[in-house]
Amino acid sequence: MSAAFDIEKLDSPLSMSRRIWLKGIGALTGLALTVGLDGMVSAADAGPAQKYGADHMPGGTVNNPLIFVSIGSDGMVTIVAHRSEMGQGIRSSLPLVVADELEADWSRVRVVQAHADEERYGNQNTDGSRSMRHFFMPMRQVGATARLMLETAAAARWGVPLAEVSAKNHEVLHAPSGRKLGYGALAADAAKLPLPAAAQVRLKDPAQFRYIGKDSFNSVDFQDIVSGHAHYGIDTRLEGMLYAVVARPPVFGGKVASFDAAEALKVPGVVRVIELKGSPPPALFNPLGGIAVIGRNTWAAIKGREALKITWDHGPNAGYDSGTFKTTLQEAARKPAKVVRDQGNAMGALAKAAKRITAEYYLPHLAHATMEPPAAAARIAHGKCEVWACVQDPQATRQTVADRLGYRPDDVKVNVTLLGGGFGRKSKPDFAAEAALLSQAMDGTPIKVTWTREDDLRHDYFHTVSLERLESSLDANGKPQAWLHRTAAPTISSTFVAGAKGESAGELGMSALNIPFLIPNIRIEAPEVEAHTRIGWFRSVSNIPHAFAVQSFVAELAAAARRDHREFLLELIGPARKIDPREMSDSSNYGESPLRYPLDTGRMRQVIEMATQEAGWGRKLPKGHGLGLAVAYSFMTYVAAVIEVAVNDAGEISLPRVDLALDCGPLVTPDRVRSQAEGACIMGLSLALSGEITFKNGSAEQGNFHEYEILRSFSAPRDLRVHLVPHQYDMPLGGVGEPATPPIAPALCNAIFAATGKRIRNLPIRDQLKKT
Repeated sequence: MSAAFDIEKLDSPLSMSRRIWLKGIGALTGLALTVGLDGMVSAADAGPAQKYGADHMPGGTVNNPLIFVSIGSDGMVTIVAHRSEMGQGIRSSLPLVVADELEADWSRVRVVQAHADEERYGNQNTDGSRSMRHFFMPMRQVGATARLMLETAAAARWGVPLAEVSAKNHEVLHAPSGRKLGYGALAADAAKLPLPAAAQVRLKDPAQFRYIGKDSFNSVDFQDIVSGHAHYGIDTRLEGMLYAVVARPPVFGGKVASFDAAEALKVPGVVRVIELKGSPPPALFNPLGGIAVIGRNTWAAIKGREALKITWDHGPNAGYDSGTFKTTLQEAARKPAKVVRDQGNAMGALAKAAKRITAEYYLPHLAHATMEPPAAAARIAHGKCEVWACVQDPQATRQTVADRLGYRPDDVKVNVTLLGGGFGRKSKPDFAAEAALLSQAMDGTPIKVTWTREDDLRHDYFHTVSLERLESSLDANGKPQAWLHRTAAPTISSTFVAGAKGESAGELGMSALNIPFLIPNIRIEAPEVEAHTRIGWFRSVSNIPHAFAVQSFVAELAAAARRDHREFLLELIGPARKIDPREMSDSSNYGESPLRYPLDTGRMRQVIEMATQEAGWGRKLPKGHGLGLAVAYSFMTYVAAVIEVAVNDAGEISLPRVDLALDCGPLVTPDRVRSQAEGACIMGLSLALSGEITFKNGSAEQGNFHEYEILRSFSAPRDLRVHLVPHQYDMPLGGVGEPATPPIAPALCNAIFAATGKRIRNLPIRDQLKKT
């Protein structure tokens, strides 16, 4: 990096207008580009922005995020990453795309993390498995544009035709004469050029890719992570900082009735005890309120919290009991409800069916249980607040903090650290608002709030509890003639709209509405049930309960028809065709264009065929072993899972092998795709085997990993294989972070049935097979 420029040391870039900041970068480094999802590309000190590639741009899901790329006089390429890194590798993968199109030497690429700034970066919320599928093409375009500008600058300096020069590995070459110039030597000249017209910019032929689609590349964070130098939210240290933990209402909607801090203040190291006021519903991203204990270290704050004497007003959810609520869900699912998809006459077909199959599936509340619990630090000075936090949504953090402090968003700066896991939990920045409010109460003293594991599990934005009831009829040939699905679950919408009931269109569009089955009569209903906890996004969201129920029920129908599950499922899906989601009453389609992203049954069939072939479907298995199959389409990606399970005489489960076939469209970083699929599989197994948060008297009963278990290494699959479907780069990308989770639980339960003849319809499996 040139000594003249360090993007991390710029004085308050949030205070500068976007144009001034770009000009500053251009003057210091030579060349700076920005790119937006609306197709706009602009250059510092260049002519008017040109629009190109609009047909490749996803629309309507994010707001013009800008990605800045600069080249220093020393040739160092700096990319500002505007997405949050939580182990999925996006801080490396997106810059890798730019580097490839730019013909940059990856060892000379530097990545810095963006602060929260919607005007500059657009939507920075890293969720929905959309970072690469939304930014692959824009990042390619900005890299190609920068490459062309460097080539143009070199041709002008040498006085040769542009066609005679080409960029290669951080240099521009003139083939006839053998001359070459490095990027650093050309950056200043390139910055003075007008932006190339759209027709001039040429993306690489994929055959020329050096990094895209290849397995071998170095993560920009890998060395720091393995050496312990990586900076997560929990690692923040500021001069003069104090440490806080919060005693939050044990029941959602509760508040402090009274408290006595006398004993807490006697604990060595405790500095102060402060009451945090909660907010009226809806929950939004606001703190729950409670009593904060501030100490000179976290341990002192924890011990001080233990000494508090608090009387709680538990509020309207004091009587919430998850066991009783299961009955409420069952009652709701057993009677007619709001119709959300109606094809043919399912009720009539069921009424006169000779063979009718009914099943109910239950999934409990789930906690995200990220390895790093929520943590944030905040400092207030001169009427401005600066936050350091492990957040997925920097802009929601900025807005929430500003709202709670009574500041303008421009007076709040959010620094995004690495995240020790996210899974959707850290899109909700209530913990960052706690730190800011406490700093304000302490006259600007820097405060770091740390959530303990118990705080994390008991005060989560939980994945919703769900009861899925399915009914079908089979004709004399074993073919389904009717399909009725009632899905009863409190909605995420209740977090944003007080009293909201019934799953939203987005939730219903996750493996419930959009089933592509060749069944003449389909009816899907959504009963309205209340929420009694905070509910939030969770890895693959409502695909978890819906896919579990749908894929388990298909296996039950196959058994009732005395058919092989694989052949029955393929026949149910039917021949290869592309279905407009709106034909299945799915108006959401994950926010994507239904024309750009139809549901492709050919691709769904292919992953089923690949997974079953690789797993040796139909092979002879030892006693107590079984193979289970499931498929799911989520976040524009198709995943099939085949799980081999072994159940011993004591009812104990082991997993000899898992095969996943995944089709996410073109592969940008195959190794990261495999890693995310593997992680999603392990998480899916954890949820299926032991994941459960229960409530008694309104309070979550689980507090740590001895009660809310995650899969231990000795229980993991002995052999986990991920098979990727290759594609050319002329089609849209799908998501990767979430899609491998939904098919895991149904594949596992279907395997258990194949091994034991026992159906599992209630999760978690836990001890349901153990014999006493």
